[in-house]
Amino acid sequence: MKTGEEEGASRRPIASRSSSLAIGMSAWLAHNGATPNGISLLSVVFAGIGAALILLTAHPIAMVCAAISVQLRLVCNLLDGMVAIEGGKKTKCGPIYNEFPDRIADSLFLVAAGYACGLGWLGWLSALLAALTAYIRVFGGSVGLPQDFSGIMAKQRRMAVLTAGLLAQSLETPISASRWSLIFASVIIAAGSLVTCITRTIRLNRSLERS
Repeated sequence: MKTGEEEGASRRPIASRSSSLAIGMSAWLAHNGATPNGISLLSVVFAGIGAALILLTAHPIAMVCAAISVQLRLVCNLLDGMVAIEGGKKTKCGPIYNEFPDRIADSLFLVAAGYACGLGWLGWLSALLAALTAYIRVFGGSVGLPQDFSGIMAKQRRMAVLTAGLLAQSLETPISASRWSLIFASVIIAAGSLVTCITRTIRLNRSLERS
């Protein structure tokens, strides 16, 4: 069993976790029978809805709803851990639900954004690099180091860029048939994820050399 210190080392630092709203919501969910694994799976549902909205229509309202789906996915990512740890509902298979749905949700959003702007390869590249940032982080944990959540394009920042791109696209679509907002967002996510992979690998190598 992990100690509290070890749990903290493998937990993503999120400022909103200490907000009264998040604490109240997680407590209410835990009290009313919600499970952390179920909340993790719900994040994939929101990602699927958002991806479908991005792919199937370019309507401005659809872009706004997709942006909301991105944020709801992040809310699930916040609350699942709080229900598990603060709510006392951890399970032995929790780490699987903590990681796998995240990778699926990232891929659904990023691949959909790539195809929506006519550059499917860019969406797949973004998804691959996003998954690689997580792989490097988890690999560090597997060799006994604290998981490294650093980098210019960690998950919250990827989703922030995508949200901004979707909202910008909702403004661009009524005046133009172009998809520059989604293209720029996808390029930023791919490039930033590549930089994050490099910086995390360098930090990992230095930490292993010092250990």
